[in-house]
Amino acid sequence: MRLASRHRYDNLELIRTLDPYDDADRDRIVSLTGRHDFPWDFDQGTAIAFLRDYGIPSISRLLDRTREFEDHGVKRYDDTLFFQEEAILEGVDSERSHTAIRRLNRIHGHYDIPNDEFQYVLATTIVGPVRWIRRYGWRPLDERELVAMARFTTRFGELMGIKGLPETYEGYEDLLDSYEAERFAFDPANRRVTEATIRIGRATAPWYLKPGFRRVSIALMDEPLRLALGMEEQPRWLVRAVDLGLRLRARVLRFLPPRRAPYERTHPTYPNGYELAKIGPASMLDDLNKKERTVA
Repeated sequence: MRLASRHRYDNLELIRTLDPYDDADRDRIVSLTGRHDFPWDFDQGTAIAFLRDYGIPSISRLLDRTREFEDHGVKRYDDTLFFQEEAILEGVDSERSHTAIRRLNRIHGHYDIPNDEFQYVLATTIVGPVRWIRRYGWRPLDERELVAMARFTTRFGELMGIKGLPETYEGYEDLLDSYEAERFAFDPANRRVTEATIRIGRATAPWYLKPGFRRVSIALMDEPLRLALGMEEQPRWLVRAVDLGLRLRARVLRFLPPRRAPYERTHPTYPNGYELAKIGPASMLDDLNKKERTVA
């Protein structure tokens, strides 16, 4: 059977028929944006969000102390993606999403994390991808996408028990900028966790990206972030080359057909798919699974 003709802006046209203030439409918009039009960009923006967290010494010290990134880095990254993906696949208020978030809350329950840090980390997960797409995406984001993403993020945060969250994307951006202006500072733990994370990225990158992976990663950092992480300055020519290369990629993508099926990520830790019983720090798994069985 002949497939129907598809055009690059079909998903955007569909998004413009949906209401981001309707919960079902909100989830549909987030899926179309994140799994169809900008899956790679979302991944890159999320990676930058990871790094921004490390610019806050209180966060990086906790991560450094647990040694999760140092000893089980790839698993830690895969586990983080699990919670995002479970919320997007069937909607943030689906049973699938609620089950994943309950698991996340049990993991966080082992640590004394203040509400303002939860607010900030959540803000990075929306601001990181949006800023990346605004700079390197093949099309601008529609206002409906920003509304849907903000409402989705706030609902996810509410299910985590986070208080005082913004209602809009602009609110998340203000939260992130003001928090970083007050809290960004260098600490040796920042650099250790950053280097461990870069090693994770290099280990999972295609072979042709491995040689210059670290330098390119640093070249993508804005100056306040680079200084807070204690990373060395990269040559201007490299920074410009990386920026130009990503902008050229966006131009090329405008002329390609849209994705016909939602993007499915591959996860080195879980080549055959996620298993809830294996999600979480290795040192906690027995305790987490015991609690899951008790609740069930």
